[in-house]
Amino acid sequence: MAKNQTLLLNEFTLLGLTDNADNEIILFVFFLVVYLITVVGNSLMVITITLSSALHSPMYFFLRNLSIVDMCYSTSTVPKLLLDFLSDVKRISFFGCVAQLYSFISFGGIECVLLAAMAGDRYVAICMPLQYTEVMSWKTCTVLATVCWIVGLLNSLAHTVFTFRLPFCRSRSLHHFFCDIPPLLALSCADTTVNEVVVYTAGGSVIIGSFMLTILSYIFIATGRWKAFSTCASHLTVVILYYGTIVFIYIRPTSTYSLDQDRIVPVLYGIITPMLNPIIYSLRNKEVHGALTKLIIRKKLLW
Repeated sequence: MAKNQTLLLNEFTLLGLTDNADNEIILFVFFLVVYLITVVGNSLMVITITLSSALHSPMYFFLRNLSIVDMCYSTSTVPKLLLDFLSDVKRISFFGCVAQLYSFISFGGIECVLLAAMAGDRYVAICMPLQYTEVMSWKTCTVLATVCWIVGLLNSLAHTVFTFRLPFCRSRSLHHFFCDIPPLLALSCADTTVNEVVVYTAGGSVIIGSFMLTILSYIFIATGRWKAFSTCASHLTVVILYYGTIVFIYIRPTSTYSLDQDRIVPVLYGIITPMLNPIIYSLRNKEVHGALTKLIIRKKLLW
């Protein structure tokens, strides 16, 4: 009896995306298709950029990083979500919850900073073309990419440590489809003021700081090269969708949280955006089309 009770206290129950069991098969098919498109699209980009010498430039270096991050970002939640759709009881272990929160916040933070770095790269390429190779050297690109990963990982570590130091004594049922900060804070019977400060300072700095740098880069591009900016309009749309939904979830007073409604919003930035990124940033690009066609032709000739 004591063993079963201890086991129960070492796991959470995920309430999922819907309370209607009849919708779960439809949602399973939808998210399975989205996940497959995400993995195939981003894998295709990583392989194409890696194997094509024509795409060995700073822009595609960052796009390859983005594709890797997007695959990991989506994988941190979707496989478990798909499994839960087929399960009567949706459980996740305490350590599984820790790992999921850390990985999801990590890759979300990395993507925030990476989008800012990519916007900066586009600004230099469009507005400073003569200095581009000097400013965006491979050393600079490597340093920027490394900074993106370090910032994302450290930011997530802070949130994870401060979240799981709390006692969860109100309930073990998470009003969400994965382990995220707001629903976990709602389960704690301790004071969460410190956690909220960490979210607003550390998380806010990463999200708002990256967003401001990204928007400023696009503003400078629009000011200096309006015709070139028109080609970035789709990029900006995805950026606003991504940052806007993250700000809505994390950078707002906890008193305004609606756990039933807010479990839908992460689908946009954590699942849909990773699917859209390779389509918006890469697969609509003529250089990528050319490189991909050459790789396919080369593969056929080898066969």
